[in-house]
Amino acid sequence: MRVVDAFRDAYGTAPEGVWHAPGRVNLIGEHTDYNDGLVLPFALPWGVNAAASRRDDGVVRLLSLQAGAEPVTLDALERAAGWARYPAGVFWALRAGGHAVGGADIAIDGDVPAGAGLSSSAALEVAVAFALNDLYALGLGRMDLAVAARRAENDFVGMPCGIMDQAASALGAEGRALFLDCRSLGSRTIPLDVAAHDLTLLIIDTGVHHELADGQYARRRADCESAAKRLGVAALRDVSDLAAALSTLSGDERARVQHVVTENHRVEAVVGLLRAGAVEQVGALLNASHLSLRDQYEVSCAELDVAVEAAVRGGARGARMTGGGFGGSVIALVPTPRLQAVQDSVTAAYGERDWAAPRFLPAVPSAGARRLI
Repeated sequence: MRVVDAFRDAYGTAPEGVWHAPGRVNLIGEHTDYNDGLVLPFALPWGVNAAASRRDDGVVRLLSLQAGAEPVTLDALERAAGWARYPAGVFWALRAGGHAVGGADIAIDGDVPAGAGLSSSAALEVAVAFALNDLYALGLGRMDLAVAARRAENDFVGMPCGIMDQAASALGAEGRALFLDCRSLGSRTIPLDVAAHDLTLLIIDTGVHHELADGQYARRRADCESAAKRLGVAALRDVSDLAAALSTLSGDERARVQHVVTENHRVEAVVGLLRAGAVEQVGALLNASHLSLRDQYEVSCAELDVAVEAAVRGGARGARMTGGGFGGSVIALVPTPRLQAVQDSVTAAYGERDWAAPRFLPAVPSAGARRLI
């Protein structure tokens, strides 16, 4: 295994173990997680492998096959820079939670497609969290480790994400999506065998990332928190009378509430359709989700909109942007015989605008984090 060889070359010995955590794509339930809402992601075949061994001197040595080496110490984790802030944040979060975590040598090898919005950062955090849990016999469960990984990203790295990415990586299951209540952290897996219906879930990686994304993400979250306060609820999850809520709000707050409340209902509807075996009908809800993200939450962009429209025109049952927005990927539900036609339609639409051709990736629901060696 490549990461084992890299570990041996860098540190002069074999690792105590190797752990894997996958990236994720979200079928539906976008920008609902930090509103205490409902989401339906699933784990992907690509992820992060972490080879690791304990150290007893307080030193943390981090090596990425993709990004180089970073040495830090447990008493100066905040000095970690760049990619190393994510694993350093996991050390910090576990120690801040009262867990006896010492130093470690860690080598990282990832194959999550870069820049596609498939949550390589969560995969990195979860892989390191699972490694430290085993190495130091912490006895934490999968959701506990996802929560620690999310805390690392929120409070150490400074990205105000919800729990969805880390939970999908930690709790994913082969052939299934994760139906997650982001308030209670209750979850169950839902069968997602689209191939049995001669369908394919296709990721369309636009290859673009607009720089305004990070600041706009924080602004959307602030809009939601402000609207919840104005409505007198703990979170937008608690809005039960949408018409009454919309009548008291205006502008951005009104639009954000409309998206979050209706998106939670769409998640429940998709779960119902999947459980009933009515997989093709999920497509219409993907379309509705995209329109809401485009018009009410305002996190789409031209590249995402064109990919969605061209995919549907080419024969997809439905498609929507997935992830934070302003770039990244689209997920489309495509009859397998129409797969090439959908790809050709999207590629042609991009070519007409002199945009670089997008990348197409089949999205297969895969297993969650686990120890490999």
